[in-house]
Amino acid sequence: MAARSLRSDRNFTVFWAVQGLSELGNAFSLVAVPLLVLHATGSAARMGLLTAIAGVGLILTGLVGGALVDRFDRRRMLMLCDAARFLLYGTIPVVWAVDPQIWLLYVVMGFASVFEMLFKITYVTAVANLVDRDLIVEANGRLEATNAVANIAGPALAGAVAGLFGPTAAIAINAGSFGISLLGLAFIRLRPGAGDPGRPAEGEAPRRAALHDLRTGFRTGVVFLWRTPVLRALTVLLTVTTFLVLGMTDVFIYHLRHGLGQDDEVVGYVLALAGLGTLLAAAATGYLRRTLGFGPCWTGAFALAACAVLVLGLVDNVAVAAVMVFLYSAGITLAGVCSMSLRQQITPDRLLGRVTSAFWTVHSSLAPLGAALLTALVGRYGARGPLIGVAATFLTVVLIALFTPIRLRHPERTSAPPVPREECRDAPEVRQ
Repeated sequence: MAARSLRSDRNFTVFWAVQGLSELGNAFSLVAVPLLVLHATGSAARMGLLTAIAGVGLILTGLVGGALVDRFDRRRMLMLCDAARFLLYGTIPVVWAVDPQIWLLYVVMGFASVFEMLFKITYVTAVANLVDRDLIVEANGRLEATNAVANIAGPALAGAVAGLFGPTAAIAINAGSFGISLLGLAFIRLRPGAGDPGRPAEGEAPRRAALHDLRTGFRTGVVFLWRTPVLRALTVLLTVTTFLVLGMTDVFIYHLRHGLGQDDEVVGYVLALAGLGTLLAAAATGYLRRTLGFGPCWTGAFALAACAVLVLGLVDNVAVAAVMVFLYSAGITLAGVCSMSLRQQITPDRLLGRVTSAFWTVHSSLAPLGAALLTALVGRYGARGPLIGVAATFLTVVLIALFTPIRLRHPERTSAPPVPREECRDAPEVRQ
């Protein structure tokens, strides 16, 4: 019945389509822009600098993005982000056709990362204004499944286009995808309450109130996460797991190439299988969450990922490795969709942008360091020991979760009603 409801929802269907296009555009840019730098300079260091600039833009935007999303109309924010990325990426092929300018790529990626983060935060909040709360898990499952398809097909298509017509052609297609997404968003309507900034404090000018929100928005999101027991536990535990997860793809590639002696073609097949695991898990999340409940789904997903990583570290067989990578990707995806949906269900609408921004920034802040540390250990000692260590960490996280509200089948039902409006700017509290 949930699936039928989503199929008949025109707003969600259009949003689903345009979000898929945006994600496809992101997948194109991940391949096409670094390729253009490599073609123009031949320098791996310059490629790394480009990635670093984008990463800094994402983190800095996460500190203030939630307050912006909560203050302004969310549909317009989505459209603004798509319009900005359309113009930014569109300038690259135009300028390159006249006179290539390397500096332009760094400027574009720096600003594009800002609008990418704003879009991601707004996208999470918009889902809660598109569908009923009991359909949020189903909606997120469909969106994540589409994102998985885009992330599988996007790099391959971008590589093919870049090989045939050059990287600038792939970037032009990337820009076009944002333009189409912008047009699609003009035809959706979000439910009332989206982007409701609330009234400023008595005697406070709107501009001053907006500046106050920007200064305190991140803190407000962090306080809400901390004072909501299940979200506090999720934030802490996911900060631990994300410290390791970001570098796992690099570890898989190294293990396949150097540990198992496979060529690049086999690596590509295994990573494609990982994408399939993501796709299937995202599509099945709604059913599993309804059937098992949140706690069994989340803990079971991480237990599955832990067992897969453990077997991967112990068994030197490429077929077994492929299956384990598939199961690992499925487990991580299932846990991720469940936790995102729970945040959307528990968080009051007017705080959802700040809470989403705070959650992503906090639990992702140490991820680059974790990726560097994990890959350094693998390079020095081989993949077996680090993989066993990752599996042990995941299992420890599962055991700790069983002593927190995460274990509950329906933690969203134990939360208090949304906080009063007058409390939302500073330190909102939800007790369980």
